[in-house]
Amino acid sequence: MAKKIRVLIIDDHTIVRTGIRLLLNSQPDMEAIGEAENGNKGLALAKELRPDVIIMDINMPDMDGITATRVIKKELPEARILALTMHRDSRYFFQMLKEGALGYVLKDAEPDELLDAIRAVNQDKAYLLPDLARRLLDDYLDRLKAGDEQDTYNELTTREKEVLKLIGEGRTSREIGEMLFISLNTVERHRSAIMEKLGMHNKGQLIRFALRKGLVKMDNADS
Repeated sequence: MAKKIRVLIIDDHTIVRTGIRLLLNSQPDMEAIGEAENGNKGLALAKELRPDVIIMDINMPDMDGITATRVIKKELPEARILALTMHRDSRYFFQMLKEGALGYVLKDAEPDELLDAIRAVNQDKAYLLPDLARRLLDDYLDRLKAGDEQDTYNELTTREKEVLKLIGEGRTSREIGEMLFISLNTVERHRSAIMEKLGMHNKGQLIRFALRKGLVKMDNADS
């Protein structure tokens, strides 16, 4: 039997946590392994349980979801965090992505959208609803026009751009090597060069950069 996706739910509403837990446990490839009603307890459980995916609410007592995401990513850099919130405000959206969330889903989304988001984030793929992805790209273009963000992308070589695109799609280094017919060590050298040129430090940042540049087509943005 294939390994199930182990999910930690952090939300201050009991009814929300219960609904998500029942939904996840009804899936053959998922299981809810823990619940927390605030960021402090969520951090403790994340360190103890090491879940595959963390579902994170934003507005919570004691420690909000934005702060919790920042702290968890600092202490557990490989944590995959999916924001699940009622907020459509771009401020929350950009803050969660900045702190390291890989996905952002609204609480009025269909259950299948949440499940798709969990599966995508578990594979290190970004998951955003199409209008949110558009906001991310528009924000990047606005910053570029205003001179607030330097377009270092053009400093990458053709091969580095190919590697960046595949990283953005959630490909592993081994998969990238097989697709581009290069060695694993060469892939890692390209990755290091890309991060140095772009001033980035982890895979999540590279994925978000690829998203902002429009290099990656989100799983749920096919239309």
